[in-house]
Amino acid sequence: MRKSVLLAAVASLAAASALAAAPPRIDPDRFGGYVRELADDRYEGRAPATPGEARTIAWIADQFHRLGLEPAGPNGSYFQDVPLMKFTRKGPAASRFSLGGQDWSLTPGDDILVNSIRPVAQARVDGAPLVFVGYGVHAPERQWDDFKGVDLHGKIMVVLVNDPDFEAPAGHPTHDRFDGQAMTYYGRWTYKFEEAARQGAAGVLIVHETAGAGYPWTTLQNSDNTPKLDIVRDDPAEHSAPVQGWIQRPVAEALFRRAGLDFAALKEAAKTPAFRPVEIPGARFSTAFEVDAQRVLTHNVLARITGRRHPDETLIVSGHWDGLGRAKPDATGDDIYNAAIDNATGVAAVLEFARLFRQGPRPDRTILFASWTAEEAGLLGAEYYATHPLRPLETTVGNVNFDSILPGPADPNIVIIGYGKSNFQDWLERAAKAAGRTLIPDPAPQAGAFYRSDHFPLARRGVPMLFPSAGFTGASEASRDYVKNRYHQPSDAWNPAWRFDGAAQDLQLAFDVTRRLANSRDWPGWNPGSEFGAVREASAVRRR
Repeated sequence: MRKSVLLAAVASLAAASALAAAPPRIDPDRFGGYVRELADDRYEGRAPATPGEARTIAWIADQFHRLGLEPAGPNGSYFQDVPLMKFTRKGPAASRFSLGGQDWSLTPGDDILVNSIRPVAQARVDGAPLVFVGYGVHAPERQWDDFKGVDLHGKIMVVLVNDPDFEAPAGHPTHDRFDGQAMTYYGRWTYKFEEAARQGAAGVLIVHETAGAGYPWTTLQNSDNTPKLDIVRDDPAEHSAPVQGWIQRPVAEALFRRAGLDFAALKEAAKTPAFRPVEIPGARFSTAFEVDAQRVLTHNVLARITGRRHPDETLIVSGHWDGLGRAKPDATGDDIYNAAIDNATGVAAVLEFARLFRQGPRPDRTILFASWTAEEAGLLGAEYYATHPLRPLETTVGNVNFDSILPGPADPNIVIIGYGKSNFQDWLERAAKAAGRTLIPDPAPQAGAFYRSDHFPLARRGVPMLFPSAGFTGASEASRDYVKNRYHQPSDAWNPAWRFDGAAQDLQLAFDVTRRLANSRDWPGWNPGSEFGAVREASAVRRR
């Protein structure tokens, strides 16, 4: 009897030892539970500076606390204050084109969307001339200037979305001038708005096309009535034109036709570096709307595990917590944009990484777990951290970022956003090959995902990044359905049928790589030709 008890005890100890030695694993059910919670209507779509934010960040901080993570914000807090300006357009804008002595009223929402992020009581443009500036790119390093010294003060820029080579076929003189199908920062709407301010324009209207933008007009419509956010600026005029917005392509075509111009021909001409701005003869633009500008406070949520041997060296694991909040109701009357995929899933990934790191031995390097605010407003929470870092960026090893993870079974391919830019992905590639998986580039590079998520403010300051995009392989019906029917819509809501087994496998690979890097002396870097290499190299002495 004693022998059997002894044998049972030995077996129990052996099992416990084996369990303790087993590597921690991503739990798809726990992951899904996090998503379900954050996508609940109680959080009202998680818009910054709303009651939904207060509930959201309190819940995330509580999860960090329950996991035993140290607060990583100032003064022993889990929160980093992010002061922003909040701009709410009061009512629809009255906009019109004037041409040939006739006014052409534009229907808000259907024809045009306009707003302002200037701290003014009223945004107004009266009869400003319109100038077509092609893709609106000024890129000396690529020998490209769409402006050619033309004075745009007091004028409205009409500009195409994406890059000059987006639709340039193979063999075209400018094919691959701007990385071909892969959108560069010059193709982003944020760049075009910024460039309008630098050119001194009175306003800017981007011509929307679904292929070039990467999303349909309805995506813009759905967020039109939500407040716009910007960081607090000393001189707002340096960063934004008085009026900025979008028009549908058919509207632009009709405007050009009435002015005796051929939109398609001018768009073709804009694909060449010889393009010069074209004033739209006799056309004028007017708009007016009231603006409520307020200073508000939102928050990044930050926690950490301090490294044992190299506590001053930091790896960041991140995902933004914010959504669009309450906006335009859908056909069912639902006005809560629950943002389940984008980006409750990213927060869930951060929490799972935190749990796994806490279960294992303390890593040699510090791990910072970041849930950023105001990504949907232009990566503002991450931008604020990048300009007010709580850990030196020079000794930040890298950033593993998660933004929108689809449910479903595992795919043999793993999409890497920013494929080939950093050798950080080499670590993941080795792990993927060992598991019979393959890393592939973004199948929809024209959408510019690399410039649309929170790793970018850190990357442009030199921090290498890894951005695996679970589920978005381009070949799956789920990814096409999500982009077309759910992205930035109330239908991005929790579905009880979801299973995250495939996501768990992708995340497990990313975690294992992050853990190995956290216990190494390696420093990922930017590959030759990357636009961020010089910035990183300038601080190389800090990493020796």
